[in-house]
Order: sequence, then C-alpha cells, then structure tokens
Amino acid sequence: MKPKTLYRKIVDSHTVATLDEHNLLLFCDLHLMNEYTSPQAFAGLYEQGRHVSMPGHNVAVVSHIIPTHPTRIRVIHDTASALQASNLKKNCDHFHIPLFDTNDALQGIEHVVAPEHGMIRPGMVVICGDSHTTTYGALGALGFGIGTTDVEHVLATQTLVYRLAKDMRICIDGTLPLGTTAKDLVLAVVGHIGAQGARGYVVEYCGTAIDALSIEARFTLCNMTLEAGARGALVAPDQKATDYVMARAPDITSEHHDAALATWQGLHSDLGCTFDAEYRFDASDVSPQVTWGTSPDQVAAIDERIPGLDEFPEGPTRRSAEQALHYTRLQAGSALEGTPVQ
Repeated sequence: MKPKTLYRKIVDSHTVATLDEHNLLLFCDLHLMNEYTSPQAFAGLYEQGRHVSMPGHNVAVVSHIIPTHPTRIRVIHDTASALQASNLKKNCDHFHIPLFDTNDALQGIEHVVAPEHGMIRPGMVVICGDSHTTTYGALGALGFGIGTTDVEHVLATQTLVYRLAKDMRICIDGTLPLGTTAKDLVLAVVGHIGAQGARGYVVEYCGTAIDALSIEARFTLCNMTLEAGARGALVAPDQKATDYVMARAPDITSEHHDAALATWQGLHSDLGCTFDAEYRFDASDVSPQVTWGTSPDQVAAIDERIPGLDEFPEGPTRRSAEQALHYTRLQAGSALEGTPVQ
C-alpha cells in the first residue's frame, strides 16, 4: 500500500464519492455555526423546503457579537447584533440544532467551546463558516472554514464538495527560548514563507519543538497557520492530545475507549510518504516577534529593525510595505524595541 500523509488519511476516510481528479464529496463529522455566517444558509433551506439532514452533527454558538462588559445577564444592546442572535436561536429551534445561546452557561468563543467540551477528536473533519477552524488541527482533526453556500449544502446533506489540497510539512526542532511563545513561532514561520506561502496546502507540523508545545499552544499554532494562506493545519495526535480529549469526552466509555485509541494511533504520516513542499526551522532561533505592517508576514524580531524599502524587490511587495508603513506611521530602518505602543 502506498504510504499516505496524515491529511490524505483523514480525507480518504471521509470521502463519500470522488467527483473528478481534484474534487470529492466529503462527509463532515461536525459542523459549527455562528450568528453571522448562517442566516443566508438557513434562508436557502426555508426557500427550498429542505430539512437539516443530521441535526446532531451540527452545533451553533453565539460567538462574535457577545458583549464583553462583566455582567451576570448578557444583553446585546446593538440592534443588528441582537437580531443576528435571535435569528440564530429561531433557526436552531426550528431545525433542532443544539445552540450555546447568549446566556448559556457554556457559551463562549466557538473555537474554544468545541474542544473544551470534548467535541473535537483526532481524525475528525470539522467545518465552520469561519477561517480559524484550522485551530482543531492541534488535536489531529482536519478543520477548515467554508462559505455560506457551503454551509447550506452541509446543513442539507452533511457533506461538502471539497477540492483537494496539497501537502506541506513544516518540521521545527529545538527549544523555544525563554520569553517566546507559539505565537512568536508561527509569526516567524509566516514571515519566512510569506502570507501566501502555504496557499493551497494543508500544513502538517512535526519536530521536537512541536512535541514540547502544550495543546493550547498548538491551538495557537494551527489557528494562525491560515495567515500563510493554508487551507488547514495538522499535528499528529500524541499522548498529550489523547489525554486532552479523554479528559473532556465522557461519552467515550470503556466500551469504546480502546477502539478509539487504536484508531488514533494510526493517525500519522507514514514513513516514506511524499509531501509537495517541506520546510525546516530551529525553534531556538526564534525571538519575540512584532508585526510592523498590515500583513502577518510583515514581521520582525523585537531586537531587529523595520526593513528598509530597498530590501524588498520592486513591485507589489515593496508597494505593500510602503503602504503599511504609511498606515502604521513607522519609519523604515528604525528599531522595533523601544517603539511606543500607540
């Protein structure tokens, strides 16, 4: 059998039908929804008289419009936002979809709620109308964002017409220096490969530096990999990931525990599998990072200087840097350390 990457293992195990060389019909284990990317999708279901095919595989969260002031009872005072929240509740009630509503005790940021309540397990395909769904790769699940039209299709069929991505492996060994975090690490990676450097790829992270990261740090790493244009990010599930999931998934009883572990142990890229692109980094070279511009790849270490415009090739990259410096009111060539926070 031909060796497979972790990405292809997950995709192949969820393929309902192959449509052509590049596209397939993908089954989605979990579909997360929020208040701002679902209204048009629900409207499409109403118009066509369709039902939600598998309500239990869908979960909704009032996530992006929650007031942040401390209060026992949350009240959304903004009229448009309040309408979004009430419409989400109406739609979820109608289609029997579980909802973490505005004042639900378990309500929170959707990409925190899902893993913290044990909804994300290794090997799953998880989708959401939000680009940061890549977060779930920290637990070995393939997560990615979709558009509103796709949301409607998933609600109606629990499947998605999916274009295959390419495979990229980023190996990071070494130890992060004191004072640096997973966010510094991923910013350094994005700064090196560029904001479009992983466009069209699903990135798998490996190496001793990745092994050493906490699950929460891996969430940050996978969450921000989309800033390099990636369609997904993955870390093969290890003992840390298994312990994290098992501690939050009481439904995985003794009857299913061993079977789950056996399945998860096979979720890794096979020896000898082929990646379309590969990078290697040393975590010990990473310093605290600062983005000096308006793109995540316009980044430098805190002890470095803002690049001069002549350091960029003539063309769009230089013009982008010039516009960014104009917007941030920073000077090319000036030191980052000591720059006052405005």
